[in-house]
Amino acid sequence: MEIAVVVLVLLLALVVLAAWYGLRWVRMRRGGGVSVALRWDPDNARAGWHLGMARYEAEVFAWYRVWSLRTGPDRVFERETLMIADRRDPAGTEAYAVPADATVLRCESEGHEPIEIAMGPGALTGFLSWLESAPPGRRLPRAS
Repeated sequence: MEIAVVVLVLLLALVVLAAWYGLRWVRMRRGGGVSVALRWDPDNARAGWHLGMARYEAEVFAWYRVWSLRTGPDRVFERETLMIADRRDPAGTEAYAVPADATVLRCESEGHEPIEIAMGPGALTGFLSWLESAPPGRRLPRAS
């Protein structure tokens, strides 16, 4: 009898966790979220890609890891300091770890380590538009 109760509690916990992830994903998509893969420390050959959703929140690009219990963003990038240093297509097995038809952008930000962001064509267009549409009076390097 005790084993059945433990198994039932574990199954219930798994159902609640799965429902929470599902609702989080739907909320992100409806709130303007786009599928984005992120890799920090791209100069390290062993650095892997992390899947997530990103949203434009005024002056920041907020990235939420898919498999995270955090309610807030895991990484936040400010438009004012974010610069695109390079653009490339995924190489080799990388194509399996990033969104379909993705372009990989190497981004640098003042005071932070470089990162790589991979996103599909639609998300890329939105990201470049957001990055280049800084309010008047701000000097930003060309994103594309």
